[in-house]
Amino acid sequence: MSPANDNTSVIKAIVTAHRGLALEQPTIVDVCPPQDTTVYQTSYQAAQLLGFIEHDADCIATAWQRQVERSGQFDPLQWPSDPADFGMPPPRRPHKFPSCPRELGLYAVLPTAQWVTRMAQAGVTTLQLRFKSEDETEIEREVKAAVQGVQGTPALLFINDHWQAAIRAGAYGVHLGQEDLDDADLDAIRAAGLRLGISTHGYAEMLRADLFSPSYIAMGAVFPTTLKKMQTAPQGIGRLRQYARLMCDYPLVAIGGIDHSNLSEVLSCQVGAVGVVRALTDADHPERAAAAFMAAMRSGRTAQS
Repeated sequence: MSPANDNTSVIKAIVTAHRGLALEQPTIVDVCPPQDTTVYQTSYQAAQLLGFIEHDADCIATAWQRQVERSGQFDPLQWPSDPADFGMPPPRRPHKFPSCPRELGLYAVLPTAQWVTRMAQAGVTTLQLRFKSEDETEIEREVKAAVQGVQGTPALLFINDHWQAAIRAGAYGVHLGQEDLDDADLDAIRAAGLRLGISTHGYAEMLRADLFSPSYIAMGAVFPTTLKKMQTAPQGIGRLRQYARLMCDYPLVAIGGIDHSNLSEVLSCQVGAVGVVRALTDADHPERAAAAFMAAMRSGRTAQS
């Protein structure tokens, strides 16, 4: 099918075929055909009808254009997922960060070194210290205590944001949000041998993260969360599945509103880790909660294998 033949029908076909990617029920009855009937404009309008923000819709439309150029045909059912169509270079790159396990397991994001130590001793596989403070002395003390707290355990510790202190303390890795990438010295982090994880909330941010060849990519928020005000809407299972297909060369962490009721759906998206915060810190018995979550993850993976 060529988008130039019946552009409105093609837009409707894309939206209908990929309703699972919409954040809200898309309205496709009154589609206004764009004057530009290129593949790019057709898929761009379809992506916007599905609720993708402008930057992400641009990424999708550009990839769809490349997909058509590569395959020689336009198929509304074929959502783009080839990294090359999104302009991503091959995964073997000289500047990439050190690797980490593809399956990071239960990934607990914790507010203090005391929590880190407690969950490391409880057997949680991957931990992140997200310590909020402007006091450099407190930051140094907390990061050092967290690194010491995981010693003697198999836990891998990432430090959120405070990359200088993480280097000095000898942490396993650093986790950065999109806003932190502009200020952090990524060359220094790489030179110190630390792993790097980057938060993403959609296609444009995933492609930006890929430019730095991090050790893993975090994707979210998958479901609504009250932890902090999010600039982007919860992405949902449909989008998570497509994001994971595109970023399949990376270890992937799904985060945001994940609990026992939706865990199996998340695992079905082929992510190697599930990030949790309040599921542990707000639990009456955090160690039991962690054990139950890890058991559910093992069970879920076994059921899918």
